[in-house]
Amino acid sequence: MLRYNADIRSVIFMLLTGFLLVFLWQNGSELSTLQFVPLYILQLYMAVVIAVLVHNHQHLPMWKNKWMNVLTDNFLTAFYGFPVFGWIPTHNSNHHVHVNKEEDYTRTYQVTEKNNLLTLITYPGLSGMKQQKAIFQYMVALYGENRRKFWFHMLQVFSMVGIIVVALLLDWRKAIWYVIIPQQVSLFSVLIFNYVQHIHADEESPINHSRNFTGWGLNFTLPNNGFHTAHHMSPGIHWSKLADKHKEIESQIDPRLNEKSFLWFIFKTYFLGPIIPAFRTQNMRFERMGKVAKVA
Repeated sequence: MLRYNADIRSVIFMLLTGFLLVFLWQNGSELSTLQFVPLYILQLYMAVVIAVLVHNHQHLPMWKNKWMNVLTDNFLTAFYGFPVFGWIPTHNSNHHVHVNKEEDYTRTYQVTEKNNLLTLITYPGLSGMKQQKAIFQYMVALYGENRRKFWFHMLQVFSMVGIIVVALLLDWRKAIWYVIIPQQVSLFSVLIFNYVQHIHADEESPINHSRNFTGWGLNFTLPNNGFHTAHHMSPGIHWSKLADKHKEIESQIDPRLNEKSFLWFIFKTYFLGPIIPAFRTQNMRFERMGKVAKVA
């Protein structure tokens, strides 16, 4: 029933995420530090994977069967920590239309054009707050226009609240460690990705509007989330086709926007950049306009 066999990987990742929650909930306190720490780190990383699966599923639902897609929406919501329908008004209908321009709720320069560690870590909270009004307006309009779809969306709210409430009632300490913290990591990470994939790119350019991370490891575990230019140019194609699409356009992209390693980019930009100017990003829109950008 999958639209693309490549999503077998997505399903495996979802099952692994669920297994880790159950296993750590039941056995975490009995594990040694050497056993617990890598498993918990893996759970947090799977929270990041869940955020990417949410993104991919909202662009192109995994299943041919409607009810399987509804079930997947609710499963992902429970682990993501926010109803996944929120992507419709803020991402699909806004970010992909305006791509980091002024009208984009998630634009990276809402407060400043600078790019440093402070702007990186404060962006998720600022962007998240900015998106809430659009989500609320979307749901109000949907209630009047399509009541059935509205209630399908509300199932996600019940799933999100339900897993948190049940977990807190069972064991509030475990709920914080194994449910709430991973949810927050999931929500935080996807906004961090959006930030680094657009900060100091040129949103007015037809191709240099996004930064790519082309390493195999990241794109295997976060299904092709690194090929962001290709995704923006063809948002309707399945994630499994993005690597090939990226190869077609790679030579047209400014080389500064094609990074091999996400971790190296973070380290060099936000930890080495403040002391070594060569590692700082340059505002490509300012360059095109002939302005001098102060980026530190």
